[in-house]
Amino acid sequence: MKIILTHEVSGLGTAGDVVDVKDGYARNYLVPRGFAIRWTKGGEKDVAQIRRARKIHEIATIEQANEIKAKLEGVKVRLAVRSGDAGRLFGSVTPADVASAIKAAGGPDVDKRRVELGSPIKTLGGHQVSVRLHPEVAAKLAVEVVAA
Repeated sequence: MKIILTHEVSGLGTAGDVVDVKDGYARNYLVPRGFAIRWTKGGEKDVAQIRRARKIHEIATIEQANEIKAKLEGVKVRLAVRSGDAGRLFGSVTPADVASAIKAAGGPDVDKRRVELGSPIKTLGGHQVSVRLHPEVAAKLAVEVVAA
């Protein structure tokens, strides 16, 4: 099935790209979550509009991405969450939680869709998080999860 991506999807493409994916992946995951729309001839007009909006919000150059990476790696991020006696969390830490903790710690504003956790964070302690700033630049960030 041919679709138009409306958001960046890791391993597939960026907003405004027209890609071919399996029918089930598009029908059950991408379209319901708003990551993509079905491709139509009229949808080609939407592609230009999506690309213009993406250019406004994206980090344009590698130098700019490296500057933001340096700022991010200098920030100490502490995230206070509710947990049980054994150090297990009630739920898990989401990319949105990490993005808001970065901003609260005085770091740059980061889109939650750029935060990659790797595996779900469900325990207290230190964890490594990756923030994809540019296709060629990713910042490694240490997040300390503490009991609230």
